[in-house]
Amino acid sequence: MLIRPGTEAIQRLVRIAQEEDAPWGDLTSQSLISASARVSARLVAREPGVLSGEDVFAAAMSLTDSAIDTRFHLHDAESFPAGAVLATVDGPAQAILQAERVALNFVQRMSGIATQTAQYVTAVAGTRARIVDTRKTTPGLRLIERYAVRCGGGHNHRYSLSDAVMVKDNHLAILAATGAVNVTEALQSMRTRLSHTTHVEVEVDRPEQIEAVLAAGVDTILLDNFTTAQLSSAVAEIAGRVLVEASGGVTLAGIREIAETGVDIISVGALTHNIRSLDLGLDIV
Repeated sequence: MLIRPGTEAIQRLVRIAQEEDAPWGDLTSQSLISASARVSARLVAREPGVLSGEDVFAAAMSLTDSAIDTRFHLHDAESFPAGAVLATVDGPAQAILQAERVALNFVQRMSGIATQTAQYVTAVAGTRARIVDTRKTTPGLRLIERYAVRCGGGHNHRYSLSDAVMVKDNHLAILAATGAVNVTEALQSMRTRLSHTTHVEVEVDRPEQIEAVLAAGVDTILLDNFTTAQLSSAVAEIAGRVLVEASGGVTLAGIREIAETGVDIISVGALTHNIRSLDLGLDIV
């Protein structure tokens, strides 16, 4: 089941965007278009893709003017061809014009993320690998960008620094610099300070680090920037004792080869930080 962002969270994001885009209203529309004019418009796909952001688009319209009626003909996570009419909007012309850019900015970006994620998911079909995002999101937009990943068939990593333990290379470097050179003991000691429900993941960037991390009883090992040969060897060494995540330099062209090494998870920062907004337009009819 696709879990959608909450209404209050969506409205908060939309209001921030509206305050930025029209702090004192839409000067052009208010001075040119009659306040009594009503129009219909269609949200049209200029290219094929996967939809994400229907609730955000509708909120951008209704929060501008509650008299705007938005009806989606396709829904989040559904694919569409170029030329598809995704939604119809009816209401006061001034309000629709004022809401247009905010609504489009959200749905275009979210659909771009969903579309790109779907391409990665398709590329690893038939393997055990799960495609997940990272914390490389647009500040303030993590909630909806990660929802867009789910719309594309991907999965979410930890939402924030507060959700799970993830020991990265800089953590280990600081431990070494402060004299705590025994990684196994340091990780075991950390475990005693955590709830039994807390997931612990540790990043390694060299094969020789693996056994020391495994000995600490972690839940997931992240293999950072390993070659595919190193990934295959590491998967065999770990032999199902913990989950294995691959990350670093992952591209659409190379992800199938990574997935075929047998890793459980492939994290892809590009899903949210290196995307192109989908070409969608709002056409007056």
